[in-house]
Amino acid sequence: MASDHTRSAILAAAERLYADRGFGDVTLRDIVAEAGVNLAAVNYHFGSKDELIAELFVTRSLALNRERLQELRAAEEQGGGRADIADILRALVGPTLRGCLGPDNARSTAARFMIRVSIESVPAIRRIRNREIDHLRKFIAAMRRSLPGLPDVELFWGLHFALAMAQQTVRDSERLTKLSEGQCDVDDVEGIVARVVGVATMALATRKIETRTPARALARDAR
Repeated sequence: MASDHTRSAILAAAERLYADRGFGDVTLRDIVAEAGVNLAAVNYHFGSKDELIAELFVTRSLALNRERLQELRAAEEQGGGRADIADILRALVGPTLRGCLGPDNARSTAARFMIRVSIESVPAIRRIRNREIDHLRKFIAAMRRSLPGLPDVELFWGLHFALAMAQQTVRDSERLTKLSEGQCDVDDVEGIVARVVGVATMALATRKIETRTPARALARDAR
């Protein structure tokens, strides 16, 4: 098997196994058996299980971030350089929710792998996530243009909570279905995106009002 084919076979096998069984239950021997290669090939191409997991995550993460930024650029172009905050947040959380939820995507290997990432704490992935913030800074800059005057700390919290809502929905969609006895339709992905964006937008609007209130009160007292 040619070197590039061997590498691809290892990555595909690892992603399938991690998606099906989780990170803790899959060994390198499981992966080489699934891929039809020997253990030396994994060591040659990746060096360790952690490096293999990291490469899988980086590959999927880069694709997700590209989609996010494409949607963000489109929203800003349509708005003449300044997008509505709802459109910014939709670009932020939409790709994650569309990629992991719905009757079609939820069954794909890539989606199930990313769901595993959101459920399980893996040191190799956690380290990458903690460093992977440049694309999020672009969203903060867009939010700053959309909501001038709102303190940066509120923007950071707003972005954080929007991401958290999306990730929690992906992670616990099955529990939500059971809790609501099917009333919350987790296959209605665009409806979920709209709900997450709506809550995050409302929270930022509330903070915008609250941060202005002290100044108004001071002006009133001065009169």
